Amino acid sequence: MKKVKYLLLLFLFSLMSLHTNAQRPVLTDEEQITETVTNEINQLFQSKDFIKIKSKKYADVKGTMTIDVGIIQNGKVSTFFKVDSEIKNIDFINFMSDYILSHKFKFKLQKQQRYKVRYTITF
Repeated sequence: MKKVKYLLLLFLFSLMSLHTNAQRPVLTDEEQITETVTNEINQLFQSKDFIKIKSKKYADVKGTMTIDVGIIQNGKVSTFFKVDSEIKNIDFINFMSDYILSHKFKFKLQKQQRYKVRYTITF
């Protein structure tokens, strides 16, 4: 009987520790948020999925694009705005917009917080 209680307690403790490790951190510092967003977007554009689609459908697209990305409390991308672009291919810009808008960052913001990060990428 003691073994069953011990195993049950150990199991519950393990579940609790997994839950706390699975939570995303809450970022508050604007510089840290900007750096984290930039790093995640860089990883997003270097992912196999993105490279495969870009190579297949938009292989001829080259140039620099500056965008504003809005992030809301739960880490979701709320807005995508093209600030400036050498790239004129509307289909590629729409693809970029959809791709980024579907991304969820690996962090959260404080309640009622929103941040806008300006990001420039060269393809």
